[in-house]
Amino acid sequence: MALFHLTADWICYFFISLLCLIFIVFLCFCLYIKYIHLKYDHIPGPPRDSFLFGHSSTMLREMSNGRVIHNKFLEWSQTYGPVYRLNVLHTVTLFVTCPDTIKEVLMSPKYPKNDLVYKRLFNLFGQRFFGDGLVTARDHDLWYKQRRIMDPAFSSLYLQGLMGTFNERAEKLMDKLGEMADTHTAANMHHLLNCVTLDVITKVAFGVDLDLLNDSDSPFPKAIEMCLKGMIHYVRDITFEFNPKNWKYINKVRESVKMLRTTGRKWINERKRAVQNGENVPKDILTQILKTAGSEENIQNDDEELMLDNFVTFFIAGQETTANQLAFAVMELGRLPEILAKVKQEVDDVIGMKQEISFDDLGKMTYLSQVLKETLRLYPTAPGTSRYIPKDLNINGIHIPAGVACMFNSYVSGRMDMFFEDPLKFDPERFHHNAAKPYYCYYPFALGPRSCLGQNFAQMEAKVVMAKLLQRFDFSLVPGQSFDIMDTGTLRPKSGVMCNIRHRGQNTTG
Repeated sequence: MALFHLTADWICYFFISLLCLIFIVFLCFCLYIKYIHLKYDHIPGPPRDSFLFGHSSTMLREMSNGRVIHNKFLEWSQTYGPVYRLNVLHTVTLFVTCPDTIKEVLMSPKYPKNDLVYKRLFNLFGQRFFGDGLVTARDHDLWYKQRRIMDPAFSSLYLQGLMGTFNERAEKLMDKLGEMADTHTAANMHHLLNCVTLDVITKVAFGVDLDLLNDSDSPFPKAIEMCLKGMIHYVRDITFEFNPKNWKYINKVRESVKMLRTTGRKWINERKRAVQNGENVPKDILTQILKTAGSEENIQNDDEELMLDNFVTFFIAGQETTANQLAFAVMELGRLPEILAKVKQEVDDVIGMKQEISFDDLGKMTYLSQVLKETLRLYPTAPGTSRYIPKDLNINGIHIPAGVACMFNSYVSGRMDMFFEDPLKFDPERFHHNAAKPYYCYYPFALGPRSCLGQNFAQMEAKVVMAKLLQRFDFSLVPGQSFDIMDTGTLRPKSGVMCNIRHRGQNTTG
């Protein structure tokens, strides 16, 4: 009996001590949060929802109601000025729209990518995802090594050699649209454009023909969709993976990531063996990268994993973003017949009845370029980027202590009337060559050394697809659609952009 009481006393003391320890740790954490508040509260910002959780309740409420969170960031930017702070627990993120600061930070390699965002994307629910690829690498030397290997495959001269593939894949889309026009079937443009952009990236990057427009059973589109949605849950809700009701979904996301990486490893190893055996190999991006990597010194054992990291990046960032841009462009042209007529006329004047669009033709379609740039202003391919501030900074007269992350949101900057007159109006004339150039408030592909490697690739592809679409077809939006924006990491049209497609009449020869 005495032993029982002694054991009970020790257990009681243990739990009391544990509770005291937890209370002390919690108190220290609260004191640290108070210190962070004192350090950064001189920076303007909306009132916190709570001392402990900061502004997280407002942001979660916006996202759970199906709203685009970036519209809330826009509202706060208009209310609190060129720099404002948001608190979540002990972390502070600054949202910056000051062009001079955007220029200083994004154009310099001194400001690394923010660990809070990019380190988290190394894995997706425990499965290696973007890893240390070009988008997520925080270490400058590691990033620079990869960029040096990748750069030749995305040079202007090399991309000109891809025009044949751009034309070939776009023709397959035109054939599909022709069938739909003949059968009076409404076209889900976002789905079709997703298929063609994924076809392009797999062909020009890896020499693989997927033919997704005719193969509805391919696992790749579904895997990419699963990864994108999983990524949003993973980044925005740190509790998501601990909820048992989400575990089945999380396993599907992990399987999707695993499938992409397994496929990438298979394709890369097959190409390596073919090169080593002296076989004829496609002159695609993968061959160019392997060739450049082969001349590099100090190749590490983890380079195959880095190549797989970039494989996943190409699949997701190189396909989804371009499809979204094209779908939004179709949506806006469908709503604005005057702009549609003008861009059609330019396409007719430049390419006429030609089936093969040349690289020189792309440079002549300047108004189409303006349409695509204006699309990216309102619907940027990636809403923004963030950087870590390792030293004190002054933003618009406000002292910013070191140790904070700055978020630069291109969606917000592109919709502010201080930068663009009547910002919600779709007006390609903003990007006329005689118009004033936006001063560090337009950066859909980021800026500086960490700007998107594939931006020229994406815009060449987009121009070829749009030019052929405008050359061959008339299209109108199916009535009754909702054109809300879905916020899935990249912005996409909620309706999918349903169009009625008709063959065009006699084209003007050019």
